[in-house]
Amino acid sequence: MDGLLTFLGQVAEFGPQILLGLEHTLLLAGVITVTGLLGGILVFYLTLSPSRLCRRLTEGYISFFIGTPLIALLFLMYYGLPQWGLRPSPLTVAIIGFTMNVAAYNARYLATAYRGLDRDELEAARAQGFSAPQIFRLITLPQVLRLSIPALSNQVILNLKDSSVAFLIQYTEFFAQIQDMAIRNFQFFKAYVLAGLVYLALVSVIVLAARQLERRLILPGTRR
Repeated sequence: MDGLLTFLGQVAEFGPQILLGLEHTLLLAGVITVTGLLGGILVFYLTLSPSRLCRRLTEGYISFFIGTPLIALLFLMYYGLPQWGLRPSPLTVAIIGFTMNVAAYNARYLATAYRGLDRDELEAARAQGFSAPQIFRLITLPQVLRLSIPALSNQVILNLKDSSVAFLIQYTEFFAQIQDMAIRNFQFFKAYVLAGLVYLALVSVIVLAARQLERRLILPGTRR
């Protein structure tokens, strides 16, 4: 009991650093969630291009970033670009690297949902004179976003958890601060348990929000 109280006292002592790290984690996770979604929509739109070359290049982009470890991309940008005279900040590298990676996954989720759409509805829109961008914006995109809510929500959770990788490129997020505290007081087990509980609490909030969103936006006839 005394050991736990001592540890809690040390957590309180490191409190400002930990809260700053948590703020950085939420900032990174929030930014890459938005940019990754917007990028995913753009990449998904390109997969529907009438140009075969464009579709192949887009599929190549998706396959490359899904198949490449994120940490390799971050290291390439953070430690490799300085050799070319470019020195982006850790946050910039994290946002760019995560965005390219997350956009590929989100595009795949949207493309999967697209295969479940009613083709007759799309053909009817074309017959009525809707242009391809209008069909995408008014018919295709709203439906695939709704159908992809579970997958996109899971990606948000992954964004939050994967943000801890950014400490390897000197971005002082939450896990980096927990690691620093553990190194100083040698309470590694307790520190990592605390980190796990914090991540679990944040993930729980995301899951509850996603369920509420899914109930509000679920398509008629798809409720189980």
